[in-house]
Amino acid sequence: MFQEFKTLADLMVTFQDNEVAIEHFKAIRWRNGAFCPHCEHNKVYGLGRKGIYRCAKCRKNFSITVGTIFENTKLPLRIWFGAIWLITNHKKGIASTTLATDLGITQKSAWFILHRLRHAARTKSFNKPLHGTVEVDDTYVGGKAINRHGRRSGIGGGYGPKTPVVGAVERSGLTVARVVVDGSKSELQGFIREVVSPKAEMLVTDSHAAYGKLTGYERHEIINHNRGEYRRGKAHTNSIESVWALLKRQIIGIPHWVSPKHLDRYVGEMTWRLNRRTMDAQDRMNDLLASVESRLTYRALIA
Repeated sequence: MFQEFKTLADLMVTFQDNEVAIEHFKAIRWRNGAFCPHCEHNKVYGLGRKGIYRCAKCRKNFSITVGTIFENTKLPLRIWFGAIWLITNHKKGIASTTLATDLGITQKSAWFILHRLRHAARTKSFNKPLHGTVEVDDTYVGGKAINRHGRRSGIGGGYGPKTPVVGAVERSGLTVARVVVDGSKSELQGFIREVVSPKAEMLVTDSHAAYGKLTGYERHEIINHNRGEYRRGKAHTNSIESVWALLKRQIIGIPHWVSPKHLDRYVGEMTWRLNRRTMDAQDRMNDLLASVESRLTYRALIA
């Protein structure tokens, strides 16, 4: 049974009883019918113990949270709902220290909660290439603060480690971004071929050598920033550069620093929110609740 809520205050009132939160999650996870998280069989039945089910095929017992990021959590689901609201509706996310204070839990628990939510928000597959006017660019994140504005100084530049990130924006469409091994031609062009359709109306990049001699695209416009060129007709990279500005404000303003190991999770969090910016707050939260399949353990997270 879906519950209605428009604000954080509404959410906390609506789900003050944890059983209501469980029923709400059950309505989302089992929207196409109940199933066993162990063998995916679609015939299950409830036991005498409240909230416990048994599969008619494999005979294993389970709760509605088994097989999700909520499995084995000691926190009530209603508290998780508060965390989900905060991470999905704050444009730059929320710091684990702030979440710990807001929810009355330890910073370590808050950090783990946020990473499990980022795990749910990750892009699981990409099967619809961008096809309109698409801008592609790369950036580097990290390094010493004094060199933070260096365009590509992190690779062999002697300014401390920076991590390369590449992204693509379809104007009035989706944003796709991820951490890559390096800023080489094979990495960047491989990303383009994966996420941008050869039939794209227009592909726009800057003059970085890695984008040179890109074949298979009918219209590839190159903007040469080194010559003071930032727009030529409809060709520009302003949209993707705005994405990088948002990413860096998110990192510098909220966690202040992100390790290269976890950077891809923060990139995924940003693009997830960005691609759902037209949804209202409740739909955005429910959309994340519909993506919580797959467990992430603390051991796997820190390995």
